[in-house]
Amino acid sequence: MFDTISAVLPAFDEEENIETATRQMADALRSLNLRDWEVIIVDDGSRDRTGEIADRLVAEDPDHIRVFHHNPNKGYAQALKTGFTGARHQLIFYTDSDNQFDVREISALLPLIEDADLVCGFRIYRFDPLSRLVLSWGFNLLVRIIFRINVRDIDCAFKLFRREIFDRIEIESKKFFVDAEILAKAKYYGFRMCEIGVRHYPRPAGRSTVRPSHIFSTLRELTRIWINIHSKPKHK
Repeated sequence: MFDTISAVLPAFDEEENIETATRQMADALRSLNLRDWEVIIVDDGSRDRTGEIADRLVAEDPDHIRVFHHNPNKGYAQALKTGFTGARHQLIFYTDSDNQFDVREISALLPLIEDADLVCGFRIYRFDPLSRLVLSWGFNLLVRIIFRINVRDIDCAFKLFRREIFDRIEIESKKFFVDAEILAKAKYYGFRMCEIGVRHYPRPAGRSTVRPSHIFSTLRELTRIWINIHSKPKHK
């Protein structure tokens, strides 16, 4: 039975969202009656007041809220890597800081982790621009075919992991291929996955940092990670 969780919130220029995201995450974890928990904010070189707000939240509850600051910006994948490697607890959860999920739904993921090594959320109905929906559909299809991952929403930012996954998997991605990399390596090393539907909401404030220009860098990362995975032995 798992009773400690680290929740990672990567954030880049999220001054309008980070306080709400952190407080809602803390409230959700507090309601689970866990033995211990923490919220880890990773301020990835934000140019606005994200870092300042994060520091204030840590000062209010240093036992449960922590922050890592990147300076300069290192990219989404490195923000997650910082949070995952800095996590203290048995389980590691992550979601974005843009408040597009109801973090209370973490309670539905917890029973599933007892019989799996990672639980992936999939967006039941996705509130994103049409262009992003089309690109995401194509990307998910490509990754499922190349890496043989039976997960319908690979880049959904609502996942729960056993921490030993990151004792085995090293994140090499720099940007937005990170979700696919983690799942591809988890599949390769035989970790058990399951998925569950979660609700998705329009972004209440701020702007997404994902751009169409990221397509080509993501495809380059896909090729590089495929080569790296298949050049390594499965044994430790």
